[in-house]
Amino acid sequence: MDPIQEHRLSFGAAAQVYQQSRPSYPTEALTWAIGTAPGRVVDLGAGTGQLTRVALAAGFEVVPVEPDPGMRAELDAATPGTIAREGSAESIPLPDGYADAVVVGTAYHWFDKERAHPEIVRVLRPGGVFAPMRNDRDVSVDWVRQLDVIIRSALFHRPENAEFGELFAPFEQAEFRHSVTQTPQGLVDLIATRSWYLVAPEDERQRLREAIRELCATHPDLAGRDSFPLPYVTKVLRTVRR
Repeated sequence: MDPIQEHRLSFGAAAQVYQQSRPSYPTEALTWAIGTAPGRVVDLGAGTGQLTRVALAAGFEVVPVEPDPGMRAELDAATPGTIAREGSAESIPLPDGYADAVVVGTAYHWFDKERAHPEIVRVLRPGGVFAPMRNDRDVSVDWVRQLDVIIRSALFHRPENAEFGELFAPFEQAEFRHSVTQTPQGLVDLIATRSWYLVAPEDERQRLREAIRELCATHPDLAGRDSFPLPYVTKVLRTVRR
């Protein structure tokens, strides 16, 4: 299998842990990106619904679209009254001009941009907003920076590409800081939802788990603590369909 596809489709095996471990998004980030309700929003590459639920709580009509059946099942179970549609960024199962906004939560780096961008334009109304965002750990904090060193020893990463092309207006960007309460086991669980972990051999997974537990046991900001804040920076891009 193509390595990108292998990683892109690896998450279903950890869907339940993904649902429990992955962080949500600040409402302020969503509001900055797409404004306030009412409106019809498509959450593309919705995963287990972290961004879907933020948009629903903000009063939007939301249609989540997700290619992995395991992830869709977890999204549906965690989001009563919502049924995720089977589909992908490259093949969106919705009619032309359907949405006021398309949002993406920490999944845009998996898209085939040449195929996905025309599809996103197709389902957006004229002047509709496209807003990919991602949660990045805040590496300005020392222990998070050390965690990042551990992670990058195993990392498979596709960088974000902020060039949306002539189909969209020039983009804006903003950052929003927030934190999630974590535990040592929760941090291990979080890392176990990453694609590079899910496709790794078991000896590599074991090395990563041990390194994270060692960090939690020895870093002065974490040692002896049952829980601690894990800081994030939510980075948001916003553009408009021409």
